[in-house]
Amino acid sequence: MLTEAGLSDEAAAMAAIQTLAMIYNYHPDMKPSDMDDGNVLVSYNHPAFNVVLSDVANAHWQEIEARHQDGLATGEVLITPLGQNVFDELGKKALLGRCYMFMDAQRQR
Repeated sequence: MLTEAGLSDEAAAMAAIQTLAMIYNYHPDMKPSDMDDGNVLVSYNHPAFNVVLSDVANAHWQEIEARHQDGLATGEVLITPLGQNVFDELGKKALLGRCYMFMDAQRQR
């Protein structure tokens, strides 16, 4: 989460929670990017991002392959270059990262 410089710890925590709420409660648009180190950066329309570590994804790849569609919200359609709700490796990792973000946002409730 990116916050304004100079905020107190309390104000930074509040800003982070508000940003998570904006993503979680509205439209969780995401943009995945491959990183030079093999990890995936998942950024959102608000000043937030998370990183999917390649070691974690590789260790759980069989489950990710089988269950990546579980990362879609009910009725959600994501358009990818491969078609509607069709994901390559980058897209599957992006859905995993977004799931982690959702879990963090839910923990704040």
